[in-house]
Amino acid sequence: MATLPSTEPAMAVVRAATGDERQVLEAFLDFLRAMVVRKAQGLSEQDVRRRHVPSATTLAGLVVHLTVVERNWFERVLAQDPAMAPPSEEDADGSFAVGDDDTIEALIAAYEQACARSRSIAARFPLDHEVPHEQVGAISLRWIYIHMIEETARHAGHADILRELTDGATGSVV
Repeated sequence: MATLPSTEPAMAVVRAATGDERQVLEAFLDFLRAMVVRKAQGLSEQDVRRRHVPSATTLAGLVVHLTVVERNWFERVLAQDPAMAPPSEEDADGSFAVGDDDTIEALIAAYEQACARSRSIAARFPLDHEVPHEQVGAISLRWIYIHMIEETARHAGHADILRELTDGATGSVV
């Protein structure tokens, strides 16, 4: 079991230590996004699909789910994209599903593209910008950032455990 030192994504968080609120929020969210990607990289297609827990949670499935989450909160909610319908219960249950032809490389590329789109959308608004949400009411970009940090951190922790169960690797580098 290897414990690896952290590198660049963690340094962005350190550099933001005296930044403004937005810099801190963005640095932590980007750090967590990078950790999810790192946990899924360097493994075989079979390994990223391996189920170590009774649920359908896999490393590949976490990447798929977080891609859906990024699109939901930044494109649908923050940008108010009318083409995107609110997720249904079936959507939530299926958001961890990995297609037979999906590769981890393609899933990571889609996730990174969704994250880039999220950054682009968020950059258009101040933290206090409010949008309607069908369940919560009015929410701000600040609230979306905090929610996304919580969601991504929870799943980064899942990915960390799944990676350790897969090949013993721990830490921020892998």
